[in-house]
This record gives sequence, C-alpha cells and structure tokens, in this order.
Amino acid sequence: MALLASLKSLFILQLLMGFVFVVSGLIINFIQLCTCVLWPINRQLYRRINCRLSYSLWSREYFRSRRASGAPPRRADVPCVCAELVMLLEWWSGTDCTLYTDQATVDMFGKEHVIIILNHNFEIDFLCGWTMCERYGVLGSSKVLAKHELLKVPLIGWTWYFLEIVFCKRRWEEDRDTVFSGLGRLRDYPEFMWFLLYCEGTRFTEKKHQISMQVAESKGLPKLKYHLLPRTKGFTTTLRCLKGTVKAVYDVTLNFKDKQTPTLLGIVNGKKYKADLSVRRFTVEEIPEDEEECANWLHKLYQEKDALQEIYNKEGKFPGPTVIPPRRPWTLLNFLFWATLLLSPLINFACGVVVSGSPLLIIGFTIFLIIASVAIRRLIGVTEVKKTGSSYGDQQAKKQN
Repeated sequence: MALLASLKSLFILQLLMGFVFVVSGLIINFIQLCTCVLWPINRQLYRRINCRLSYSLWSREYFRSRRASGAPPRRADVPCVCAELVMLLEWWSGTDCTLYTDQATVDMFGKEHVIIILNHNFEIDFLCGWTMCERYGVLGSSKVLAKHELLKVPLIGWTWYFLEIVFCKRRWEEDRDTVFSGLGRLRDYPEFMWFLLYCEGTRFTEKKHQISMQVAESKGLPKLKYHLLPRTKGFTTTLRCLKGTVKAVYDVTLNFKDKQTPTLLGIVNGKKYKADLSVRRFTVEEIPEDEEECANWLHKLYQEKDALQEIYNKEGKFPGPTVIPPRRPWTLLNFLFWATLLLSPLINFACGVVVSGSPLLIIGFTIFLIIASVAIRRLIGVTEVKKTGSSYGDQQAKKQN
C-alpha cells in the first residue's frame, strides 16, 4: 500500500493524467461546439447528444452486459470532463461515500427532477455531489446555479455552457433576466435532472461566518454554527421557475470522518477520504408557495442542517440508516479509453525527442511540460478555499476589489 501511495504522488503520473484530462476535454468541447447547429432545429436531440457525448465502446458494452444479465439499466452517459474528475475521487483516491437516508428516498434517485440543497464547506463538496449523480445515472443531466466566473474556466466552464448550466453574478439586478431565462429553458429538459443549489452563496470560512452571523443578528434570524445564512432568492426563484417540472427537494448535508479537511490536490495525490452525506427528501407540496413563507422554510431547513452537523461532530455520524451505493466501472473505463488513445502518441513523441538529441526539441518539450504543469495546477487552484468564494458582506474586501 505504501508503494502504491508513493506511485500516486509521482509528479510524472499526475502530469500524464492531467494531459489526458485536458486533451480529452478539449476534444469533447469541440464536439459540443459542433452540435450547436442542432439547437435551433431540434433542442431535445441536442440535449440528449450532449448528455451522451462521451459514450465509448466501453460504456456501450457495459450497458449491454447489464441488460443481458437482467440487471436494471443505469445510464453510463457522463460528460468526459466530469467523469474523469469523478474517477479521481472514486478510483484514484478510493474515497468512500456513505448515504444516511431511508430506502424509500434512495428508490426515487434518478427517477425524478429534483433540486439539491448542499452545504458549501469543503473544496471537494461538488465532487462528492457529482459522484452521487454518477452512481444514480444523472451526472450527464445534472445542473447547478453557478457563479459567472466559472464560465471562464477552461474545459469545465465550457462544458457547463453547452450543458445549459445557469450562471449568475450574484447581483440580483443583473441576474434577474439571465436566471429566469436559463431556468425557464430547463422546464422541458428530457432527462431526469438534479439541480444543485449552494444556498449559502459562497464557501464557508470563519471570516465569512462571522460576517454572516452579524447579518443574521441584524435581521433577527437565528444564528447558525456550521453554515452561513442562506440566500433565499436563488432557492425561491428556482423553485418557482421549475414549478411543474421539479417533484422534490433533496436536502444534503455533507461531512467527513475524523474531521478531515479534503482538498482536490489531496485527491490528485491519491489521499483517501471518508465522506458522509445525510439526505432528506421533501416533496414540492410540502414547501410553501408564497415567497416569504418559502424563504422562512429555507431558514428553518438550515437550522435543521446545523443540528445535523452538531450531532455529527458529537457522534461521528449522522442519524438514520446507511446506504453505500456501489461504484460503477464506467468512469474508470472512460479514463482508460482516453488514456490509451492519447498517451501512446505522446510517449512516442517524447521518445523521439530524446532519441533525436536535438537541444532545441528537448528544450521545447521541457517548456511544454512546465507550461502544462502550471496550467493544471491553476485548474486545481480554482477549487481552493482561499482562492474561491465571494466577499459575502465583507465591505473592506469589496472596496479592495
């Protein structure tokens, strides 16, 4: 095990994996760009193709084998970029994901349009969410209300654009029309959709928490210990715009065993984490339609989430029965497919450069490797807590910006 851990931390292996991630992502982005001609002709066909763009021989054979064996068919159509990140979590780092929920809720996974409310405390919380989407066959059709800055992130931002992710600048006066039109387009989405909301608006830090609780006190709202005060406008707007499409809201509270602080860089280095997710299902009929009452419902929900985190910190687990959804081989097979396709010509080229003995070629190839490593590190940096999140309520930070 120690040898395997040492191999996973080797820079050259990580660089090769990064090469596969970037090049395969660019190929998928180019194909997505080509499918745009279908949008004015047949929007649903465009959507179905983009959900299944990374279908390969591996995934089709896996799907056929499940049908032949009588096993329930779960989709293996996951976007290449997202699938490779999920592969890092599931197979490279071997991170465990345990659900705390009842079987009736699990039986509804992947069978209805839903809104997901997830706490925003960790660098890899989005990755744990994607993992659950993949295990229940909805990663290709998962959506999120994302900050506009992510649209500029190569590969992921571009992939999300083609998948109709709704982007916002978190300034309601500027976002109103964009959010309403983006959500409105999703009302007739042909695949079962999980729409993720980070109602806190930004990732949790101690400084932001202090500022957030000052806001709560000024508004006469109960203080939270483990969460920021939720921003209700995004939730009430999403619920109203998707009325008649969304059937339920899943409240998901995430934490990690042994007070771990997971990072994407840790995942890349092969470090294993143990994620626990408490999932509660609410039908839309249980949520008030009036905007003010709906906002109060969300505040109450976050008080309950806070109580769940308190229990977890004391007992090391969430209350209720546990379910461990099995890993599916598709994300691993997807990566192996792209690695086989892309690494062979790269290795042959590198060998040719070394054999040639040309100083110019060797220097050029070395510069390419340096640029590639810096680019990959910057992509990882997008998820880091100290580099992400808004200046929520921080007037000093806003002045500096």
